[in-house]
Amino acid sequence: MSAEDWSAQVKAYCERTDFSFWSEPVNALTNAAFLLAAVLAVLAARRAGRLDAGMALLIALTTAIGVGSFLFHTFATRWAAVADQLPILLFIVAYLVLAMRRFFDLGWLGSLAIGTLFVLAARPFAWAAQQAVGNTIGNGVGYLPALAALFVVAALLWRRRQPAARAMAGAALLFVVSLGFRTADQPLCAAWPLGTHFLWHLLNGALLGWLMLTMIRYGRP
Repeated sequence: MSAEDWSAQVKAYCERTDFSFWSEPVNALTNAAFLLAAVLAVLAARRAGRLDAGMALLIALTTAIGVGSFLFHTFATRWAAVADQLPILLFIVAYLVLAMRRFFDLGWLGSLAIGTLFVLAARPFAWAAQQAVGNTIGNGVGYLPALAALFVVAALLWRRRQPAARAMAGAALLFVVSLGFRTADQPLCAAWPLGTHFLWHLLNGALLGWLMLTMIRYGRP
């Protein structure tokens, strides 16, 4: 891909009306929710004596999500889209691997294998979901593998009578609501020019904070 392709600008969300830097001020500034989640996780992990390498990685990726999303909602270029999406994928995989390790006591090899399997299966899963639901949820279909993983982890924890089960089920339900607001952005654009994508940011900031606090409280070191 040429430099021109990387710098090409895209209009992805309702709030943007042109390609100026501050054309999406609400979408851009609500990324502070991710930074707040990272700060709260640092404080909680320190208080619990759990600020280890795994938690530090999740906190760093949460910060990168906030920064990357801010870049996309200001520059609105293809390179900024990568900066937006890549930390999200890395957080999902990192959290899944740590969940296998700390909630289910799997060894590192098994935990990494499940993380790798998720990466390999995510695209076919999203494609199959796209065929099933059509364009009902737009580009949000790419997040369905992560949503499915949350429900599966919650169900397995519930079956094992793990105390983290309820928190993970709550996280999955919060993600459903969050994904709904992401999906509604374009369909409601004519009636609500601001769009609803900023609610995706606020709820996902809460979701990542919730997931990290669940790891701190229930994950075994």
